[in-house]
Amino acid sequence: MTGERGTRRPGRVLTALLCAVAAAGLYGCSDSGPPEPAPTPTPVPATTSPTPTTPAPTTPVPAGRSPFTGLPARPAPVLAVKIDNVAAARPHTGLGAADLVYVEQVEGGQTRLLAVFSSRLPDRTGPVRSARESDMELLAQFDDPALAYSGSQTALKPLLKAAPLHALPPEDAPRAFVRSEARPAPHNLYLLPGRALAAAPGVGTAQDIGFRFGPAPEGGTPVHERTVRYPAARYTFTWAPADKAWRVAMDGRPARTTDAGSLKPTTVVVQYVDIHPSRFHDFLGNVSPYTETVGSGTALVLRDGRAHEARWSRSSATAGTTFTTPSGAPMTFAPGQVWVVLAPRA
Repeated sequence: MTGERGTRRPGRVLTALLCAVAAAGLYGCSDSGPPEPAPTPTPVPATTSPTPTTPAPTTPVPAGRSPFTGLPARPAPVLAVKIDNVAAARPHTGLGAADLVYVEQVEGGQTRLLAVFSSRLPDRTGPVRSARESDMELLAQFDDPALAYSGSQTALKPLLKAAPLHALPPEDAPRAFVRSEARPAPHNLYLLPGRALAAAPGVGTAQDIGFRFGPAPEGGTPVHERTVRYPAARYTFTWAPADKAWRVAMDGRPARTTDAGSLKPTTVVVQYVDIHPSRFHDFLGNVSPYTETVGSGTALVLRDGRAHEARWSRSSATAGTTFTTPSGAPMTFAPGQVWVVLAPRA
């Protein structure tokens, strides 16, 4: 069942963030210059959000199947990894083994990926880069996952430590990270997922986050290709009938991995969200955007060579995200890897 789960502690995310802010250090990555006032966290929508106009799906994913992919899987810990995505970071490693991949906007209109692993763990994945404030709200719908990242803005560090997740930067799990001599820094840091989870005992296992899998809903529009644009990045998803999946292209070039070839999700969810400036910035002064994943809005679900209009709803940070058809029926995904593209709302 989606929504507030029994293992959750309502309000924990916001309370933890507010408490941690008081202990936050400098605002940004640089330690030079006079201290600036510690920022307050970007407001998280209240847990008393308006009731969604469409009913939430209530049939859970059957036992013995992954709630992230709909494929057969045993319960296993959840590991989220923040992945670099500029041109110098490609091709990626290990991304094909992810159950779920989120696309998030970062500074300068670029994007980064948040890969979620549970059913399968690659030997290594990356390149790994720094976390953002939005990651805490996005991951709060999971059950105490681990989050591996390469660093964060100074004032964000105590917030990550206080969030309901197991923070795994290199200083806390040094044996889980390796550098590659084949690439220049900072695009050469990789994670060894098995070691990362060994450094974070007590990580929660995969739980229902609102996804539903099954036969395609009626209707939809035939589509061969769909492009999603950010200010300084674009993603194109092209239907490949032979693969029964979508081929991914980033900035006009086919996306592939060093260990598994082309990226081929079976379902792509273009989730239209509000993206606005946060109180944080990088060491160059670029303001970090904040992606709102609590609330409701429209979405476009790509599966089986068709595009389906949908609505998404998430009542609080500790609730799962439900997707429904315009008539209010559960929106079903095709079993397999899912990409959720958190696109700017028009």
